[in-house]
Amino acid sequence: MTTHQSPAELGFSMPAEWQPHDRTWMAFPTANETFTGDDLHAARQAWATVANTVVRYEPVTLIVNLGETEAARGYLSPEVEVVERPLDDAWMRDIGPTFLTDGAGGIAAADWIFNGWGAQDWASWEHDQDIAEEVLTLTGIRRFASRLINEGGGIHVDGEGTVLLTETVQLGEGRNADWSKEQVEAEIHAHLGTTKAIWVPRGLTRDYQRFGTRGHIDIVAAFVKPGTVVVHSQTDPAHPDFEVSKEIAALLRSSTDARGRQLQVVELPAPTALFEEDGEPVDYSYINHYLCNGAVVLCAFDDPNDQVAAAVFAEHFPDRKVELVDAREIFANGGGIHCITQQQPRA
Repeated sequence: MTTHQSPAELGFSMPAEWQPHDRTWMAFPTANETFTGDDLHAARQAWATVANTVVRYEPVTLIVNLGETEAARGYLSPEVEVVERPLDDAWMRDIGPTFLTDGAGGIAAADWIFNGWGAQDWASWEHDQDIAEEVLTLTGIRRFASRLINEGGGIHVDGEGTVLLTETVQLGEGRNADWSKEQVEAEIHAHLGTTKAIWVPRGLTRDYQRFGTRGHIDIVAAFVKPGTVVVHSQTDPAHPDFEVSKEIAALLRSSTDARGRQLQVVELPAPTALFEEDGEPVDYSYINHYLCNGAVVLCAFDDPNDQVAAAVFAEHFPDRKVELVDAREIFANGGGIHCITQQQPRA
């Protein structure tokens, strides 16, 4: 009988995002249900601004849909590498591989099952379900296929054994509703090399509407160092996330990590914008930042709290430059800067 060893059994684990990277992977918006007409142009400008910012600090490879290299080039810095592969959407955090290292020069990756954020009626994933494998073929990096329906935005690690998860994502309808918490944890730990999962019950309110992910953790809470998490804090009682963010902060404060440390919780005040013109609540969040070599690429919203968030990140990452990038257009399409980037760590 053949036994297949898991990444964890072979010594692999997912390093924290603040560890050095070899490159950043992104995908370029192509016409689909969410990107149409003028919206497509605006989205491309927003994605390109992130790529053009990150490439000043580390290499960036951008996957573009077939035949769209020339169109993409018009938005991009010449330093950004472009590769054509069939694409449905542009959320590389979710469709790309989750890279792993073994601390001895080895690199591998977990490839989760991607099914359009729980087989949502508007999503198409015929091509996106293969993007992780395409990236790993391009890099020659070893692939470990997981049986779990999951996305990169649904996990956050401290690099020392702890992973943050959301019940409505990993256990939700359309993903792994027939799995137990224990089964999900076992599969996650086997592929990330983690040993302790901290479960958050749900995500931000807007994330449960039509184009939401149903609760991704990377817009709610993130490690900034082992033992310390930044948490989205909605301070206005008029917003539906007021109670949600209080509950999540309290839960994390009462949690311990894989090494037994009580978590230190830093509350990041949400932007002051509460609702969109159509009365829908916004889910603008500073949590959804991206760490690249030498910089924190931070969502900005032309909001007074942009500078508050920038100061918090500058304090936690004194050796990195905080780059504020307008993320309103990215959020209008259902995510933030972290959602459109995926780090390939240095082996």
